[in-house]
Amino acid sequence: MASTYARFDTVFLFSRFSGAKYSPSSLLSSGFQLRTKPASSRLQSIVALSSSSGAVVAGTDSIEVKSLPTKPIEGQKTGTSGLRKKVKVFMEENYLANWIQALFNSLPLEDYKNATLVLGGDGRYFNKEASQIIIKIAAGNGVGTILVGKEGILSTPAVSAVIRKRKANGGFIMSASHNPGGPEYDWGIKFNYSSGQPAPESITDKIYGNTLSISEIKVAEIPDIDLSQVGVTKYGSFSVEVIDPVSDYLELMEDVFDFDLIRGLLSRPDFGFMFDAMHAVTGAYAKPIFVDNLGAKPDSISNGVPLEDFGHGHPDPNLTYAKDLVDVMYRDDGPDFGAASDGDGDRNMVLGNKFFVTPSDSVAIIAANAQEAIPYFRAGPKGLARSMPTSGALDRVAEKLKLPFFEVPTGWKFFGNLMDAGKLSICGEESFGTGSDHIREKDGIWAVLAWLSILAHRNKDKKAGDKLVSVADVVKEYWATYGRNFFSRYDYEECESEGANKMIENLRDIVSKSKAGESYGNYVLQFADDFSYTDPVDGSVVSKQGVRFVFTDGSRIIFRLSGTGSAGATVRIYIEQFEPDVSKHDVDAQIALKPLIDLALSVSKLKDFTGREKPTVIT
Repeated sequence: MASTYARFDTVFLFSRFSGAKYSPSSLLSSGFQLRTKPASSRLQSIVALSSSSGAVVAGTDSIEVKSLPTKPIEGQKTGTSGLRKKVKVFMEENYLANWIQALFNSLPLEDYKNATLVLGGDGRYFNKEASQIIIKIAAGNGVGTILVGKEGILSTPAVSAVIRKRKANGGFIMSASHNPGGPEYDWGIKFNYSSGQPAPESITDKIYGNTLSISEIKVAEIPDIDLSQVGVTKYGSFSVEVIDPVSDYLELMEDVFDFDLIRGLLSRPDFGFMFDAMHAVTGAYAKPIFVDNLGAKPDSISNGVPLEDFGHGHPDPNLTYAKDLVDVMYRDDGPDFGAASDGDGDRNMVLGNKFFVTPSDSVAIIAANAQEAIPYFRAGPKGLARSMPTSGALDRVAEKLKLPFFEVPTGWKFFGNLMDAGKLSICGEESFGTGSDHIREKDGIWAVLAWLSILAHRNKDKKAGDKLVSVADVVKEYWATYGRNFFSRYDYEECESEGANKMIENLRDIVSKSKAGESYGNYVLQFADDFSYTDPVDGSVVSKQGVRFVFTDGSRIIFRLSGTGSAGATVRIYIEQFEPDVSKHDVDAQIALKPLIDLALSVSKLKDFTGREKPTVIT
């Protein structure tokens, strides 16, 4: 009986019923749960018992696949960035396994049968256990090869890069992005397609439908894979290749940017640089890229060791959660350039000495300077795009450069279609996401390298002792040319969902009755709507993407409920006002926007509906 138990324990993970006695049949019906024994010790016991138990080990000609009975689990509908819940939810019996099997049930057979899929994540708590579950279900469904990052580590941009370079059919990303990690916090999973972009709604809708009718999970009886060593493990026709998480991504960055140019800047004794990895996944990339390849000082990397709980921090690169970096950058003797990235490495924050660059300005400035500063864009960008809530700064760059421009809903997948159709090169979101068509995800380190390229290009002829062109200089020059879009976002996190939804419904009611020319304080309404989008590539339509009040002077107020959290609802209010007058460009954004902020709170009745007095985060 002991040997039989060891065999099944390679497939089924137990905690809820620890201490109970099971027959083999009851083990089969109990399902996937969080393991209580370390993978290494279990694997050793399995190999030792293999001769008597019949456990499948490396080197066998075939693998045995079991059908695990299961039942539908409520609440498995994906949001804008996959399925996100608290870790404890994913640890519940079959919760993750159901969703993974529902995914395979939703894909055409040719998209996974004998195919190659990529697997990686941000290093957060539960990723290693989840990796083993996903690998076994993939094998059970006939996948040919899994490429998995060492220790389960692959940033979201790196997953996209690996999919594209290795011509994989898709990939799993284990991350809850910028949300906290640890036993009491968040976990998430999403699937990216063969172009490296997040799965379209046509697939995620199918996944959700299949979670409502699922009855079995196909699981291969193989031991846990050792993720600590790069190499290949084979079981019959199925193989798992543990890959270096950095190499493919680094090679791509070397193709996009002029590393010699950037190295010249970072090696200057009069240029200070700091990168805060926030104890998240970019800690695995920062030293190899910035220090080993670009010559930055080793102590320029802060919080550079990825931790399962992100060092008890909130890995969201903004002025609130990246406070350590902000404090350093706002010192009189602070570095010239600072940046941070989030949990899975797809977001970024850029700072100069005592100067914050808004994400909306950042993508516009990158676009305006890309052709001259970044080799990848030497022929010029194909087109520009932003998410609807992002400020109109990028619109003005597209107009001046005579480039196609697109306004899309929040969610990177909407950019992917445009990229695949050859219509888009550079894009961004106000939520600290910036990227290009080098991959099909936003990319935090790419944005940092883009800014370093701009600064390096502007300072390439500066001699020792010359005043360097600063981040603030670049931004203010941009404002003088294009005007300044004052922009701010107010986040009210983990509001009661009922009140937040009622607030949005009330705003939709106001919109339905609104008329152009109506006065809202000192502002005159141009139009109000609930944003909808028709994809110019495939004709698909999405609606109810954010309530907008747009005024005749170009000012905007936008209200959205975010789909990236794991609990409650996050209410986001976006406020924007365009200012062409250079003499007013140095006004603090909160002062410049105060009349619009007050109007937004009044129109929405946010306090009445949510009970919130103050936002959690102001950007």
